[in-house]
Amino acid sequence: MKRRYIDIHTHHPKPDVVSPTMVGIHPWDAERDVTMPDFSSCDIIGETGLDYACNVSKNSQKERFYEHLAAAEKFDKPVVLHIVRAMDDALKILTQYKTLKGVVIHGFIGSEQQAAECVKRGYFLSFGERSLRSPKSCKALISTPINQLFCESDDNPQTSIEQIYEEVAQIKGVTPEELLSAIEKNYELLFRR
Repeated sequence: MKRRYIDIHTHHPKPDVVSPTMVGIHPWDAERDVTMPDFSSCDIIGETGLDYACNVSKNSQKERFYEHLAAAEKFDKPVVLHIVRAMDDALKILTQYKTLKGVVIHGFIGSEQQAAECVKRGYFLSFGERSLRSPKSCKALISTPINQLFCESDDNPQTSIEQIYEEVAQIKGVTPEELLSAIEKNYELLFRR
């Protein structure tokens, strides 16, 4: 039986790839007048988080972020985080939520030190095409344990998840099969916690 790739974050699901369903209000939409969605039927709450590079007030983003994290604890769901130029604030807020089922920082673009702090906290880091174009993020990828790693195709629907796995495996110095096996275990762990 052919194993299926896991794409932890995509806006273009494919039938032969495992992609969790997500529900949330993106930080870019934090000021829009929308009702919080029904979180009971999704796999993961998100994207949520903080994006200090966009033109949306930080306070509005933080309010939505707090709401999402509270819902994640209430419904016992993991969260997928979008964090841009706001890692310190996001990590500070996350310390207030002690019973989160799991945290995935998607499209990780950050330093080895930021990655190390996330790993120390038990968070998962997900790498996509944009992450792999950043030298500092590639260094973070090298230092991220394979048991706290995911891959994603969010950045570019033209790039297949298989291509991302191959590039991540090459950077990590493992075979694509080893990476696939590790990410399957990570996925099971994320939803078992």
